[in-house]
Amino acid sequence: MADSKIRVRYAPSPTGHLHIGNARTALFNYLFARHNNGTLVLRIEDTDTKRNIEGGEKSQIDMLHWLGIDWDEGPDVGGDFGPYRQSERRDIYTPLIQKLVDEGYAYESYKTEAELEAQREGQKARGEMPHYVYEYEGMSDAEKSQAIADAKAKGLQPVIRFHVPTDKSYVWDDIVKGKIDIEGKTIGGDFVIQKRDGMPTYNFAVVVDDHLMEITHVLRGDDHIANTPKQLMIYEAFGWTPPKFGHMTLIINAATGKKLSKRDESVLQFIEQYRELGYLPDAMFNFITLLGWSPKGEDEIFTKKQFIKLFDEHRLSKSPAAFDQKKLEWINNQYVKKANPSLISDLALENLIEAKRIDATPDTKTIEWVRQLVALFADQMSYTQQIIDLSEIFFLEPPALDADAIAELSTDTAPTVLKAFQAKIDALEIFTANRIQNIIYDIQHETGIRGRKLYMPIRIATTREMHGPQLAESVELLGKAKVLAHLDETLQQMSTF
Repeated sequence: MADSKIRVRYAPSPTGHLHIGNARTALFNYLFARHNNGTLVLRIEDTDTKRNIEGGEKSQIDMLHWLGIDWDEGPDVGGDFGPYRQSERRDIYTPLIQKLVDEGYAYESYKTEAELEAQREGQKARGEMPHYVYEYEGMSDAEKSQAIADAKAKGLQPVIRFHVPTDKSYVWDDIVKGKIDIEGKTIGGDFVIQKRDGMPTYNFAVVVDDHLMEITHVLRGDDHIANTPKQLMIYEAFGWTPPKFGHMTLIINAATGKKLSKRDESVLQFIEQYRELGYLPDAMFNFITLLGWSPKGEDEIFTKKQFIKLFDEHRLSKSPAAFDQKKLEWINNQYVKKANPSLISDLALENLIEAKRIDATPDTKTIEWVRQLVALFADQMSYTQQIIDLSEIFFLEPPALDADAIAELSTDTAPTVLKAFQAKIDALEIFTANRIQNIIYDIQHETGIRGRKLYMPIRIATTREMHGPQLAESVELLGKAKVLAHLDETLQQMSTF
């Protein structure tokens, strides 16, 4: 494999946000190109104008960059094989379509949508698979010309259909799946290569673009397997050599075993959603790379450089890739623990502002307080938005004591500990975790009460929780006024036990 000749592409449609499956396609093409010192092309496939959305291209590009994927050629960086938007390549497609018509590989089709729908319904009623039936079957050339002239006289706009050879098979050695053989007669009849508005369809434009952009390998999802014989027919008609194809297996929901569908609301499926939750891009890159590809060994955490060095297209899995939300959370937690604390703090601050826990323009004191708050919970967070639930005690009214908490506070020593703690906290002028911890040590020394009987009453009374991060740091962040209020309320409740 000559390194300098490798050219791959990622070709999204600007029809929405970057989906997990499409991100995986982009990522595998990126790794394949970088591993082989090849070229990655970004091409925008926007010929389906009805599905394009405003800002769709920008959203895709922004999320790819966020993941850490870059490319060598594309609409934003240029290159020698542009334009890189299909909508800007119409003058390239039109004469090539006409060439196929002139040489008898394609023809004008005037069947209306209503006629085609009636045809499909009739086929279903007869138990047949819906397929296009050649509308000029049995006609002489003169009769066909007259039928076309009559359709034009009615003002009908044609589509251009490619004449499918039904007497042969289309075979390729798939990089992922091995030999695939599909008979021409099974693909549903002659297919459209140019729509009524003059725009080419996907199966035509992708062939032209891949050929003219000198794409050598095409890695894509296995939902494209059915498109491949159609594309091979067009390559054959032009006498062009097709690229090597590799079709990655589908992604399934690990919890249900079903194909990951955009209608499956149990799994967040768009990269932007994970970014908003406070997932880290390197963690997402790591997790997605392991969806259908595996390195040698048992390790699961790798840097981008390591992935580039290790990537081997022959280790792409033939089995479905399981999207496991818990595994993603575990991987992201590993990255959170190792990340720069300032980065995690900044992301969590955005989450707290979004939840209206913090003012939209926090002052320096508040930002420092949030930094300390996040440091308390960083090791627990799988993603930074979890700070909202983890830190409820610092923002909301304290919850009522449950039965287990009441049992802990019903010991003979609990009132002694809490009254001593209340008095010492009230007298404390510099309210820091170190001084608060020293107070706890003093109470232990003075009363002889230690361990659970010392710490649990203080934790419950101040934070109203039985479990949590470091106690002294939590008390400091709650603040003196709130801690004294919680202590007073708890002691009053204890008097009624």
